[in-house]
Amino acid sequence: MFTLDQDIPEPLRPLAWLIGRWEGAGLVGYPGVEEAQFGQAVDVTHDGRDFLQWESRSWYLDPETGERTKPFAVESGFWRPLPGGEVELLLAHPTGVLELYYGPVEPARVQLKTDGVLRSPTAGEYNAATRMYGLVESQLFWALDVAAGGHELQNHSSARLKRVE
Repeated sequence: MFTLDQDIPEPLRPLAWLIGRWEGAGLVGYPGVEEAQFGQAVDVTHDGRDFLQWESRSWYLDPETGERTKPFAVESGFWRPLPGGEVELLLAHPTGVLELYYGPVEPARVQLKTDGVLRSPTAGEYNAATRMYGLVESQLFWALDVAAGGHELQNHSSARLKRVE
């Protein structure tokens, strides 16, 4: 079971439940994207400073065997606690998209929305998103809603991950 490390800086304590390695599976589906299952591994670390580092890798799963078939998504970024019980999440994607999220931190739950999306000239249309992360019965649940490709904000993907020792 995860215990709060005494070396975690005070500003990070509301986010300490995120720290660790997480693995699991989820579902993706969006207009123009065929519904599919995916596997995911997330590493959330800190080095003693007032931020968490986030690394996520995911891959499509064969619907019959559950085996990895091809890469799905990669993202890298930082969680930065703010005064007043809020947090920023900065994410970079190899597709040429940078996202800045912000939102309130509650006990074992974070609700975020994009404050800014920056796209390279070769990136696809991507306008806004919301993310929810929550710890339920020691599992990390997350959901992502996206506004992209001319579509309104709607469900894109979600997953349930278990902490791995």
